[in-house]
Amino acid sequence: MSRQPAPQTPSFHVEQAAEPTSETLIAGFSTFGLAGLTAVDYVVDHLDLEECGHVAVDQLPTITPFENGTPRHHTRLFSREGLAVTVLVGNLFIPPVATEAFSTALLDWTTANDVAEVTVLSGVPIPHGPDGHRVFYVASEDYQERRLSGTELPPMTEGFLDGVNASLMQRGLETDLATGILTTPVHSQGPDVEAALRLIEGVRSIYGLDIDTEPLEAFADEVRNYYEGLSQHLDAVESQDRSDIMFG
Repeated sequence: MSRQPAPQTPSFHVEQAAEPTSETLIAGFSTFGLAGLTAVDYVVDHLDLEECGHVAVDQLPTITPFENGTPRHHTRLFSREGLAVTVLVGNLFIPPVATEAFSTALLDWTTANDVAEVTVLSGVPIPHGPDGHRVFYVASEDYQERRLSGTELPPMTEGFLDGVNASLMQRGLETDLATGILTTPVHSQGPDVEAALRLIEGVRSIYGLDIDTEPLEAFADEVRNYYEGLSQHLDAVESQDRSDIMFG
């Protein structure tokens, strides 16, 4: 009986078209609720950032996003002269088996380019009420001293990180890379645009970026109205079905 070949470990590498213009990286990935991804995508569009590189991967099923018939890379880096941050937009879902390889490639890039600080925008699917609609942080001590002392952002009281967030934070514990996770509760329907708005507000409070969120707020209203209408429709259908059973 022949042996099956061992599966290849996914490998990642950053292909860089231009050097980043700052020592700060803000990242959002394709995770539950898509709040972080929606937030960084909006920041890139609103601040007119230009693509300066992308992350390539081998031995992992990938996606190729496209817009208006034009394809693009799934994980891209953006920056421009005169802006104090570089932004990573990660459309590719990174499975648990690949998180360490992805994080290593990204952290090798931060080291090579003198990036001293990483901020990850992320949603977390936890039960919450209206009072939970706020942004919390989990951050290395140097990040807290550097960025959070002048804000009103509260810490996440307890829990654990996993996936890419855990790998990045572990590097923050072991090195002088200041690492912060800004996180907010998200709902099951995606994208959770209201959660993305909260994350953008967190970025504004930390970095003082001039980001007009009015267009995204209007989109959030559209999404909320859609799901409210869908919920009302499903409730009406369920009520009619019960009536049919009782009186049919």
